[in-house]
Amino acid sequence: MRYWEHPPEGEADKEAFDQHSEKICALYRRAFSLQEQGIHLVSTDEKTGIQALERTQPTLPMKPGLSQYQEFEYKRHGTQCLIANFEVATGQIMRPTIGQTRTEEDFEHHIEQTLSIDPQGEWVFIVDQLNTHQSESLVRLVARHCELTIDLGVKGKSGLLQSKKTRADFLQDETHRIRFAYTPKHASWLNPIECWFSILVRRLLKRASFTSVEQLKQRIVDFIDYFNKTMAKPFKWTYKGRPLEV
Repeated sequence: MRYWEHPPEGEADKEAFDQHSEKICALYRRAFSLQEQGIHLVSTDEKTGIQALERTQPTLPMKPGLSQYQEFEYKRHGTQCLIANFEVATGQIMRPTIGQTRTEEDFEHHIEQTLSIDPQGEWVFIVDQLNTHQSESLVRLVARHCELTIDLGVKGKSGLLQSKKTRADFLQDETHRIRFAYTPKHASWLNPIECWFSILVRRLLKRASFTSVEQLKQRIVDFIDYFNKTMAKPFKWTYKGRPLEV
């Protein structure tokens, strides 16, 4: 059994999705030229609920003709949330943050920390449409870093902060040196950081045993350091549009 999601029924919805996805793919195609111009193209997302599971018995190693055996029983030591940046042009994981929550304040802090790499540089963050990615905090952060002396309004009432749409429109403004590009709804597969999260699960989390959330956090940090030194490379993007319908 495999999950799937039925595509939109209307031709207008399909056309809108194709146009939206094309804008994101166009950024990927320009990743190297953007890098040459000093513009950081970064794929960003959260991986929540990473469990610190400790197996109650040691794992038995693989032997010729025998699979690895992992103990079924485990102890739970809590969870962590990883917010990570995948630099599209290099494949490097930049300034990850790991904590217990993924609130609006957590994401704002993560973006602030990332911008500190190049405070005066240009940045494009590719993210999904989660509400914390279109928040009041992000609008104020971008306005502050871009030195925009404008009235932002009041959240829920007026101005750029009035609604999720007005905030998203501001955050996507291509005239800003810091902006966000949003993937279409239900299209997380258009965001390369999701591919890297899969690598993290397969290479580290799936077979590991952790005695505490502190050990889990340190092992993730160590894996990212190892990945950046030995494995990081740009992903070869192969999506070329909507597949044929049968």
